[in-house]
Amino acid sequence: MTEQLPSADIQMIQRILPHRYPFLLVDRVEQINGTTSAVGLKNVTVNEPHFQGHFPGKPIMPGVTIVEAMAQTAAVMVGVTMGMADKNMLVYFMAIDRCKFRRMVVPGDVLRMDMTTVRGKPGGKVWKFSGVASVDGEMAAEAEFTAMMDLTQE
Repeated sequence: MTEQLPSADIQMIQRILPHRYPFLLVDRVEQINGTTSAVGLKNVTVNEPHFQGHFPGKPIMPGVTIVEAMAQTAAVMVGVTMGMADKNMLVYFMAIDRCKFRRMVVPGDVLRMDMTTVRGKPGGKVWKFSGVASVDGEMAAEAEFTAMMDLTQE
């Protein structure tokens, strides 16, 4: 029997991330393997505000929001592992590298973000992550990014 890895539902995500509607872009984070890896899930719905203008009659999730959802998944992974619920953790992009978009993401899709830590350790401020976002097993985007995590506990 394999050990069940931790997960974070929307209530736990909101205790870790400061983001709120319309910029909270991850619904669940599963398979949290310490600060090593995690899987985020985002249910893409037509009522999200960016679809009004991107694009009328052909709603496509903007690439920048896909990358942001990947970053939020990574932040939740670190936050859960380090017990950062209710600790006012803030995360700031420092760099986005090797970012490529391969498939459109549209309402009705479930975006899956498989994230891994490239560099970073508990107590450290600068982390680097790598990830792939996919829909039904088909790659939608891939990126590496560096972030500064303000892990103050006030």
